[in-house]
Amino acid sequence: MTQALSQNAVVAVIGAGAMGAGIAQVAAAGGHPVKLLDNRPGAAAQAIEGIRAQFEKMAARGKLSAEAAQAAGARLQAVGQVADLFDAALVVEAIVENLQVKQTLFKELETAVSEGCILASNTSSISITAIGAALGNPQRLAGLHFFNPAPLMALVEVVSGLATAPDVASTLYDTALAWGKTPVHAKSTPGFIVNRVARSYYAEALRVLTEGGADCATLDACCRESGGFRMGPFELMDMIGHDVNFAVTNSVWRAFFNDPRFLPSLIQQDLVDAGFLGKKSGRGFYDYQDGASKPLPTTVPALARPHEIVLYGQSAAAQALAMRLQANNVSFTQAHALGDTLATAGSATLRITDGRTATRCAVDTQTPNTVLIDLALDYAKATRLAVSVAAQCDDAAANSAIGLLQAAGFAVSQLQDIPGLIVMRTVTMLANEASDAVNQGVCDAAAVDTAMRLGVNYPCGPLAWANHVGLAQVSTVLGHLAQTYGEDRYRTSPLIQHHVFAAKDFS
Repeated sequence: MTQALSQNAVVAVIGAGAMGAGIAQVAAAGGHPVKLLDNRPGAAAQAIEGIRAQFEKMAARGKLSAEAAQAAGARLQAVGQVADLFDAALVVEAIVENLQVKQTLFKELETAVSEGCILASNTSSISITAIGAALGNPQRLAGLHFFNPAPLMALVEVVSGLATAPDVASTLYDTALAWGKTPVHAKSTPGFIVNRVARSYYAEALRVLTEGGADCATLDACCRESGGFRMGPFELMDMIGHDVNFAVTNSVWRAFFNDPRFLPSLIQQDLVDAGFLGKKSGRGFYDYQDGASKPLPTTVPALARPHEIVLYGQSAAAQALAMRLQANNVSFTQAHALGDTLATAGSATLRITDGRTATRCAVDTQTPNTVLIDLALDYAKATRLAVSVAAQCDDAAANSAIGLLQAAGFAVSQLQDIPGLIVMRTVTMLANEASDAVNQGVCDAAAVDTAMRLGVNYPCGPLAWANHVGLAQVSTVLGHLAQTYGEDRYRTSPLIQHHVFAAKDFS
């Protein structure tokens, strides 16, 4: 039975940049003697000074005792060459993302450390199997992928290559757990868990922007205020940097042999070509230069309340709408469920998007005055909803539908008639990719949900969210998107299909 490395085991970290220094801080805080190596003269010593300053700040804030902070700082040692790591029980590499450079380093490490030393790479995208292919003993190599900043982010992906010994992955898992982290096991496939599944968050927003569905500020606001995401996709890409984000997307796309699900965006390519890399360059989707102000989301001005409101059924959305209307002293009546109708407002019929455009839905249901509303993480708490209006819908009916939502306390953003709006298509695609990761043995369902909550701060794991929406509805949305676009990009995961047929969810 494996267990965490003992606290007297030496942990070595190669690379004294932000990630390497953060990992060294985590290991020192976990009680280990830590050796830090960097090929830049003085970089390791400078990083250790910074880590010790962090420990002192933690002590000043009462998060560590002064004695513990002093002891943790004393466990750090800067070294000058790979040979100095001879007594390490674990070496974590956090250097440039280049396969050949990493292979060269690990080949050198093999001759410098003991046979029992575990070798780990903090790579976020390079195949652990490929790195290990250059080694004489690839069984002791695994991925140990921390997220930035390593001392604060809880998630660690423990990544097994084709040759990684199970006990090595287990030891790393238990060690990360002992360090106060939340580890998840993953198989070495492109993007591992987080960088693979998260592609959908950016890709769907970029697709909607490309089609003129709405501006960046409006789509960001809908994702935050309706979807519950901490940051909208465009502001998040600006923060990450388009050079980095676009490079990861391209890497995953190429690694999956140009699978259209990961297709990069021409819009983001233009930003990179122009040098508009986001916050770090002063301009991305938004302008960050001095004096620039961030644009506001497009919000429909206040409209009159409709005279007649009827809510149908007892769905979570219908119950939340009833509660909000009651809280705002708006009168309405309730009726038994009527297909997928959520409410009527005068002559308007409101439905939650199922991946069709409002115009197609109006034709299919023979209801010209159709208005679709977007998915919300919690309709009772959401502050904004996106809507789309069928081409056949008259202005009075559209105004009644929007007036109903405004009366319930929502800010309303009207998007162009884009299939699946923004939150629904994004969440279903996140769930679809998460399901494929599970189906392909990359990780289990619990791991993918944990990884996306902790690694990128999603408000809910994508599979748990799919359970809440209903897997049959998720499958319907994906099917309608696939019909609209005629692209393999929106193919439904076999595992979602299986669960729908089996009448089970991901619990």
